[in-house]
Amino acid sequence: MEEIILKTVLRTDKPKKVRQAGFIPGVLNASDTTSTAVQFDASELNKIVSRHGSNARVWISIGRTKKKFGYIKDIQRHPVDKQIIHVSIQLVSVDQPVTMQIPISFHGQEELKHNRLHLQVIKGDVGVTGKAATMPDVIVTDVSAKKDGDSITRADFSFTDDIEVNDNEDEIYALIKAVREKAQEPEAEEAPKESEAITEAAKAESEKETKETT
Repeated sequence: MEEIILKTVLRTDKPKKVRQAGFIPGVLNASDTTSTAVQFDASELNKIVSRHGSNARVWISIGRTKKKFGYIKDIQRHPVDKQIIHVSIQLVSVDQPVTMQIPISFHGQEELKHNRLHLQVIKGDVGVTGKAATMPDVIVTDVSAKKDGDSITRADFSFTDDIEVNDNEDEIYALIKAVREKAQEPEAEEAPKESEAITEAAKAESEKETKETT
């Protein structure tokens, strides 16, 4: 397991002030239900989430104290710009069983597009239980050989023996569908210029006759 270290500072200021200073406020939740207010460097935390997912397992480093192991349990984002505004980290022992939602990475979508197919994601993560230390950051499955009408189910994923899947056995995570062509509306036919000329001539003749009779 890669050791991802997240430097952490105890927090005393309000969340708004912390964010203005370039940090992200958060809490460390211990197994005894106690919590500690902390803050993280925004750039460092965003990099970890980007590389290892929203349930990344991290080693918390606070000053010179002994590092503590945990995983990102909850991320709050701004409703408009989607930036991270608060993070909750659950502290656990390395061999402690945990339940998490692991994101799915669907590889081979370019091949689907080449075959005029597209992937419709129904559920983008898998609920699993296992030891915190052996929990994967992401579940990868290859969809490049799928055909129209195929579905992505539990059988498409590979897990180690110590990980238990909590989702229903018949859970469908994605469907493969053919790309449908949009029907093109027929263009309106341009009226022949000759007909327009005849109509204009008839109109002029009618106006002439009207003047002569008055």
